[in-house]
Amino acid sequence: MAGANRKLTKRTIDSLEPDKGGRDVTYFDTELRGFGVRVKPSGAKAYVLKYRNKFGQQRKYTIGRVGDGLTPEKAREKAEKLRAGILDGADPAGERKAMRSAITVAELCDEYLEEGKTRFKGSTLIVDTSRIERHVKPLLGTRAVASLTRADMEKFLRDVMTGKTMPKEGPKGRNSQFPRGGRTRGGPSVASRTLGMLGTILQRAVNHGVIERNPARGIARPKESPYKPAFSFQAVSAVGKAMREMEPEGENVAGLRAIRFLMLTGCRRMEALTLNWKTVDRTARCLRFEDTKTGKQIRPIGRSALAFLASFEPKDATGDAYVFPGPGKAGYFVGLPKVWARVAKRAKVADVSIHGLRHWFASAATEMNYSELTIAGLLGHTVKGVTARYATAPDSALLAAADRVSQRIAEVLDGGPVANVLTFPGGQHEQA
Repeated sequence: MAGANRKLTKRTIDSLEPDKGGRDVTYFDTELRGFGVRVKPSGAKAYVLKYRNKFGQQRKYTIGRVGDGLTPEKAREKAEKLRAGILDGADPAGERKAMRSAITVAELCDEYLEEGKTRFKGSTLIVDTSRIERHVKPLLGTRAVASLTRADMEKFLRDVMTGKTMPKEGPKGRNSQFPRGGRTRGGPSVASRTLGMLGTILQRAVNHGVIERNPARGIARPKESPYKPAFSFQAVSAVGKAMREMEPEGENVAGLRAIRFLMLTGCRRMEALTLNWKTVDRTARCLRFEDTKTGKQIRPIGRSALAFLASFEPKDATGDAYVFPGPGKAGYFVGLPKVWARVAKRAKVADVSIHGLRHWFASAATEMNYSELTIAGLLGHTVKGVTARYATAPDSALLAAADRVSQRIAEVLDGGPVANVLTFPGGQHEQA
């Protein structure tokens, strides 16, 4: 569908609106023949050039997205150069299609990740990079995108599920291919999510005309049954005992601190590891995240967790300094999976993952009779009527809940009673 012709300037381009019928609409320039701006239903805009090649076939060539440093003037200059080449017999759209038809899966993934540097959240980019490097490239990286079939996608799913992409371990059990991220594992959950991501990447090839259909679409994926590790305060006590024993033995202090922090707050692993001191608001008793899985967020934090952070905060720490720094204070600590594996083994809770500690925090709150809505607020889930209520400061009820839950877990970690204990004003305790 074509929009009304007009001189394309920054002002006119900014005013262009998507088609209300949900279709692509192209607005053409009145001065340069075939030069226009395509507007998608999502609002995304791109400079295009419409022309006929030497065989009379109509083509449309995408010059580039509006923005990304490409001004209307620069786009117009490119369009003029392209038209000059077309008059000499060039076919830029056909040449691009031929070139992209030979693109490999690895090259398409690299394009996706490069674009993701400016479009994705940091955590999303890390996870997608891991899935691509560990599963997609080893199994499909050298294949031409145009050659992929539905059968290839089904085999890819099976291979990831059965752990075919698990690399061989190097000396002393170290993962020689990915030394920082623990072992590469397969399974239904990993396979399902990786195929979903690959389908998104392959859709780019569909949009660019490399393939007509997305071979990953419509593939039956295994249902994910969320695993919640068995919880007990006895297990929490065992972890606390293991950490107290391991610190004087030389276990990594940053790792042990990160584990305790996760248990006291219910934060996600990367939320904790990338935490810097300016994020901690001691006055409002919260963490002010600039970016989380659900966007910018304020998270309530209990007094016990705040006291724990204060116990090791350097006096000369800058706001940008990481709370859990890596060796030599170069970046954040990345060795948590290995530290947790050793702690979990000592505590005999080896079936609990790092993310399982988040489930433990929720389970502790459940045992203390907090509602699902309150627990969702403590964990930072987007729940209407809970997280929406504290845009500038945490809700007082959530703060009170965070105080009690973190205090209870801290007491058990430090060797306190594991039975349900009710605390009354004045410090008196009664076993439930």
